[in-house]
Amino acid sequence: MNRLNALRGQGSWGGGTALRRFSRSTTAMLLCVVVAGYVALGVASSGAFFEGPSVRVFLQYLATPILIGLAQMVALCVGQLNLAVGALGGFTACLTGVLMADHGVPAAVAVIVGLLTATVIGLVTGVVIVATQINGFIVTLATMTILLGAQYRLTGTRTVDGYSPALRDLGTAAPLNIPLVFVTALVAAALLAAFMYRTVAGRRLLAAGGNPLAARLSGISTDRQIVAAHTLSGLLIGVAAVTATASLPGVNRSVGGDWLLPSFAAPIIGGVALTGGSIAVFGTVLAAFVTRLIDAARAQFSLDPSWVNLLIGLVVLGTVAGGRLHQSRLGRTGGTAPPPAEGGKQPPAVLPQPGGAR
Repeated sequence: MNRLNALRGQGSWGGGTALRRFSRSTTAMLLCVVVAGYVALGVASSGAFFEGPSVRVFLQYLATPILIGLAQMVALCVGQLNLAVGALGGFTACLTGVLMADHGVPAAVAVIVGLLTATVIGLVTGVVIVATQINGFIVTLATMTILLGAQYRLTGTRTVDGYSPALRDLGTAAPLNIPLVFVTALVAAALLAAFMYRTVAGRRLLAAGGNPLAARLSGISTDRQIVAAHTLSGLLIGVAAVTATASLPGVNRSVGGDWLLPSFAAPIIGGVALTGGSIAVFGTVLAAFVTRLIDAARAQFSLDPSWVNLLIGLVVLGTVAGGRLHQSRLGRTGGTAPPPAEGGKQPPAVLPQPGGAR
């Protein structure tokens, strides 16, 4: 009986410890900010922000920030930057729209072609980085420039809006005022979390980003992980492009032009380290909520859009500076252990792989 009571007490203590750890985490802080911000906007709008149509519109245009934030997070987890997020998303959206409007391609086929194109471009980007050993910043910057030109080549100065009604129906469908495009983003986030936390391939990505030398000594090919990260990032950008195409009244050369800053803001504010080796799926989703709330507040109070970018940029800068300050304090006090990943689990630094790196 005493042993049983001890085990119960230990379990209760463990649960209390986990709860205290969560309460001090970035995720808990963001959750509080989201709830407080949403309530504040609802009160400021005299309750209109809580009504069904407002909720539907808010969530409909939240899908893309979530997806591009996740796409950038995957690149960051291996210590890479993807500057081509907006250009690849805009090009994919325009390609999908042009295939349907100008060439009569069925919506399902056009969507598949768009997803495959974005994934292949991500794959090629990763291969170029590995093959040339050029910094990913430079390679993705070049990719961005090329894709912006290709996007202009596809649409010119026109807006492509004559595409499939079926895709438009997907973009506007919202049972119980919950848009299907938003559900798509949440499903993508859940699948990504399961992949990163529950599969060997996902943990290899984290190991390669957290300690490349140790990963190589354990038989993990860091080059392969870089290629895999950019490929997965491209796939997520493709999904974001599809949701944007379905939600927007038309696509043109401006699509994706404002995606770059939010793509960095969501994972960085969500708690992802720029040095690699960590992810924060739930934190990234909540941070996308925060940026969307800021944009909704701009519309609510008729603020200049430039103030929104300024505020988001300051938050990102403050988050990065705070993270560096925290790391320097850990260094002075002798603490070296990184914070645990989401769910209280620390991803392994290395994963042995028989047969050596490939």
